[in-house]
Amino acid sequence: MRLGKERLATVRAQDGRLTLGITGAARLSTRLAPPAYRVAVQEDVAPFIADGKNAMAKHVIAADAGIRAGDEVLVVTGDDLLLATGAALLSGPEMLAFNYGVAVKVRQGRGTECFQER
Repeated sequence: MRLGKERLATVRAQDGRLTLGITGAARLSTRLAPPAYRVAVQEDVAPFIADGKNAMAKHVIAADAGIRAGDEVLVVTGDDLLLATGAALLSGPEMLAFNYGVAVKVRQGRGTECFQER
């Protein structure tokens, strides 16, 4: 699914679920009230995640309790600045309980331009 030349989402062939593009994630983040489908991470790792690095469980400071492993999620800062989108590898409660491992496999980050919005 596209909006102009920007990819909003793609349907995965194996299971029919949507994978979000960063444009689709940005549009959803303005429509879904926090904490819906959000994983908040520590400020000190935000630049790395915005560049496309995975979000580790030890850096998660908040997560929607309704997130299940495999869900598409929005990775944000504590003040709800969108950093990236990706697939949750853990449930929301597990992300907060674990101190190791990948919590979100980041598919696409926003890059450094997201920090210029502040």
